[in-house]
Amino acid sequence: MLVSVVLNIMNEEDNIADLLDSLVIQEPPVDVVVVDAASRDRTREIVLRYANKYPFIRLFVQPGSRGVSTNFGISKAQGEVVAFTGGDDIANPNWVKELRRSFDQGADIVAGRSLMIGLKAWEELDRVELLHKGFDCSYPSANIAFRKEILEELGGFDTWFITAEDIDLNYRAVDAGHKIIYNNDAVVYRRTKSTVYAFFKQAFWNGAGRKQLTLKHGNLWGKYDPLKMFKQKMTFWALLRLIVALMGYIGFKLFKDKGPYGRKGQNKVRHQ
Repeated sequence: MLVSVVLNIMNEEDNIADLLDSLVIQEPPVDVVVVDAASRDRTREIVLRYANKYPFIRLFVQPGSRGVSTNFGISKAQGEVVAFTGGDDIANPNWVKELRRSFDQGADIVAGRSLMIGLKAWEELDRVELLHKGFDCSYPSANIAFRKEILEELGGFDTWFITAEDIDLNYRAVDAGHKIIYNNDAVVYRRTKSTVYAFFKQAFWNGAGRKQLTLKHGNLWGKYDPLKMFKQKMTFWALLRLIVALMGYIGFKLFKDKGPYGRKGQNKVRHQ
């Protein structure tokens, strides 16, 4: 089974070589589709070095929102399965092998285990799960794979989203009757943000993304597990993240375009 790995990247010169090093050692056959969203650094130069050495790595340039760039990458994918990860992540050597094993057993969508690496206090922050029809839809696109036919059926990512486009895709997949299977052995190492500013920026836009989800899918508060939320470690950084995320949630509600799911025009902002 050919597995295509679609990478949507921008300004990742400090990290992209580490990711590609982790992908070239994956169990073959693999097809690596790199979509650069108009980087302003040396990202494309670095990717081209790998593409010249490894024929299964292909580079494309497609500016636009994360959904636009990733959908373009999906259209170029040659595999029966399309996997996603982030430009600043590192795949475990057995990542593709484990994804392939789950698909060989009949899975339609496979989410893997994401391990945070970086600042210890940020490594331990929990993910807020969004449950729908018995499935956790909050698995990030940093470590998830779909049969390509399902992505085509769903129309790919919704390009209106600034963030949370991956949660929306999972939600729509479950709505369409597909199951998300979790493979604990399909591991991706994800870097925490390297600065306080980047950490808060991520939290703010994650909050905005959750608001976008409610605009599209209606009131979702009943789909969060309050018991799990209360069991999360409420550290100093977790509290700050929550406050900043609430600012993003409220800020998007008050000031941003609501797109096709509200009263205003579509928002084409790209958040990196």
